[in-house]
Amino acid sequence: MPQDTREDETILADPLPAEDGAHPDDRVDDERHDEENRLKPDFVRAVRDALERGDDGAAHDLVEPLHPADIADLLELLERDERRELAAAIADLVSSDVIAELNDYVRDDMMEALPPGAVAAIAEQLETDDAVQLIEDLEPAEQRAVLDALDAEDRAAIESALAYPEETAGRLMSRDFVAVPEHMTVGDLIDFLREEGNLANDFWEIFVVDHAHHPVGTCMLSWILRTPRSVALTDVMKRDQTLIPVTMDQEEVALMFQKYALISAAVVDASGRLVGQMTVDDVVHIISEEAGEDVLLLSGAGEGDINEPIRDAYTARVRWLIANLGTALVASFIIAMFGAAIEELVALAVLMPIVASIGGNAGTQTMAVTVRAIAINQLTRANTGRILWREMRVALLNGATVALVLGAATAAIFGPPLGAVIATAMVVNVAVAGLAGVLVPVMFERLRQDPAVASSVFVTMITDSIGFLAFLGLAVASGVAG
Repeated sequence: MPQDTREDETILADPLPAEDGAHPDDRVDDERHDEENRLKPDFVRAVRDALERGDDGAAHDLVEPLHPADIADLLELLERDERRELAAAIADLVSSDVIAELNDYVRDDMMEALPPGAVAAIAEQLETDDAVQLIEDLEPAEQRAVLDALDAEDRAAIESALAYPEETAGRLMSRDFVAVPEHMTVGDLIDFLREEGNLANDFWEIFVVDHAHHPVGTCMLSWILRTPRSVALTDVMKRDQTLIPVTMDQEEVALMFQKYALISAAVVDASGRLVGQMTVDDVVHIISEEAGEDVLLLSGAGEGDINEPIRDAYTARVRWLIANLGTALVASFIIAMFGAAIEELVALAVLMPIVASIGGNAGTQTMAVTVRAIAINQLTRANTGRILWREMRVALLNGATVALVLGAATAAIFGPPLGAVIATAMVVNVAVAGLAGVLVPVMFERLRQDPAVASSVFVTMITDSIGFLAFLGLAVASGVAG
């Protein structure tokens, strides 16, 4: 390959000519993308107009220059009927790379519209983990038909993956990896990599295994290229490695990658045999998915996907609204207990929502911090007491600050006695909010339930109830009202 030497004596290889179908600047296209690299509304509208006219050729010409990820974005932006029309018009462009980038609901919808043979053809082009995602959500009969249309090797790999529980390493791992016996030298390995025609397309490290196919070490490609050929792999490999059991939950896998700064890791079965690998690109998707899932669960919004069917979205959200209605009745009952005092002093009705609202916000803040700490293993049984004491101190400082401001304003308008009552109630409620924001998620986690699922409902109930009880109770007990 020709080289170009600059003044700083850095040797640069001349760029290779673009192959057919390649797009050197496919992510930088001012005609189709805005400054944030999203498809422009005008471009999407032009594709829609071509579909409405029945001009499939024009639609194809518009879409052809796009990167597969952008084609996936375009399909997601269209309505269901438009999506299927476009897929038919650009059938040769809907590659495995496009399918791999699609939103789950959009992908499933498109797969339902294709015959089993077409789905199988796409699955055969995908990595095993992506093919599993493509097939796992199909109806059993459709899934069986697609599997039957695959060749024996691909079918065996996918059926093996589907045998593991969802969201585990066994379901998500890639079975395309490079493993070699430990008796090899560096030269033997280099020759093997050059001559073997059936290797994974992309890999960063070599797994070294013993006679029972148990991983005994790993070799980074950079080490191999910089080591003399005569050196034995056992002398250059890294023996200390992170092994992932096939049954490990995807969230724990992501935490291991984050903690140990991994690029890839071996996946082993119950007997310790190497059966696959997890790579950092898979983990990036897991981290994004888990983070979004926790945020949505905190709000009770279900999966929160804009492509989710309306019935599924309704079912996911309404049950938590009903639960919230039940917990709200507890606060209403407390207010009813002090009905006479509220009638006597209208200022109580004016001020009590403030106490509950501030307490609720304080509880939500603490709960969000706690759920995140649990999710990334910052909060464990070993430090729960320390974290609880920390959040209590933060809550007391916040409560005292807000109490001074609100107490002074209330005293100026309604008199010092009521100002003192609301300031005291505020400190009490914010302190309880801090306590509940830690204990409720921890309780769910100890019960082996997802702390993000229902924590907000119970924390809100506690802060509302305690806020009303503290404020109205102190007002009556102090003689300010009632």
